Amino acid sequence: MDFEDLSNLKKYCQSYNININDKNLKYFDIYKKFLKEYNKKINLTAIVEDEAIIKKHFLDSLILDKYLDFKNKKLIDIGTGAGFPGVPLKIINNNLDLTLVDSVAKKTNFLELLKNKLNLDYLVINQRAEILGKDKKYRETYDIAVARAVKNLKELSEYCLPLVKLDGFLLAMKGPKNIEEEIKEAENIINILGGKIINIFKYKLLSEDDRVIVLIKKISQTPPKYPRSTSQIIKK
Repeated sequence: MDFEDLSNLKKYCQSYNININDKNLKYFDIYKKFLKEYNKKINLTAIVEDEAIIKKHFLDSLILDKYLDFKNKKLIDIGTGAGFPGVPLKIINNNLDLTLVDSVAKKTNFLELLKNKLNLDYLVINQRAEILGKDKKYRETYDIAVARAVKNLKELSEYCLPLVKLDGFLLAMKGPKNIEEEIKEAENIINILGGKIINIFKYKLLSEDDRVIVLIKKISQTPPKYPRSTSQIIKK
C-alpha cells in the first residue's frame, strides 16, 4: 500500500483531533482507488485528484466526528452520492449503524459494490427522502441525520427531520454563501418539524475553504403531514 498521500489524511485528521489509525487508512486507500476507477465509467464526482479526494471528500466528512459523538449511533446520510459523509464516518466508527440514501440508482449501485470492497456493514436505499420520512420503518428512528451540500436548509430540514427521533440531531453541512439568509428562511419550518438550531459551527478546511455545519436538535415529534411532496417542499 502506498502511504504517501494517505499519511497526509492521518496528519490532517490529527490537526483536528480526529482519531484515525493505519487500519483505517487501508480502507480509505481502497475507497479512493475504487472511486477513481468507477468514476471513469459513471460520473459520481468531479473531484478526482488524490489529494483533492483526501481533503474535500474524506477529511471534510470526518470533521463531523469533531462536533458530535457517532459511537453506537444510528445514522442516516441523505443524498449521500458516492458515500459522503457516511462511509468515512463508518470507517473510523465501526460500531456505527449506517443507512445511506440516494435517489439516483447509479450512485446506490456504486455504494453496494463499495460495501463489498470494504467489507463494511451498512444499508443502502435507492429512494427519495420524503418517501422514507412517511414510512414507519424509518420515520423518527435515527439518532442522527446528515446531509452534505444537499438543497437549501429550509428544504433539507423537511427531508431529514422527520427521520430523526426525539433528542436526535440533524447535521447540515453547508458552504458559507448566504448561510445567514438560509438559516433565517428555515427557522419557521424547523420549529414546525420539531427541531431547534442549537449551534452553528464555522471552520476552514485546512485553512483554505470556508465551511459551515448547522446543528439542529429534535425537541418534539414531527407532525404527521410532514414531509410533504417534493413539489410542496420546494414551492416558494
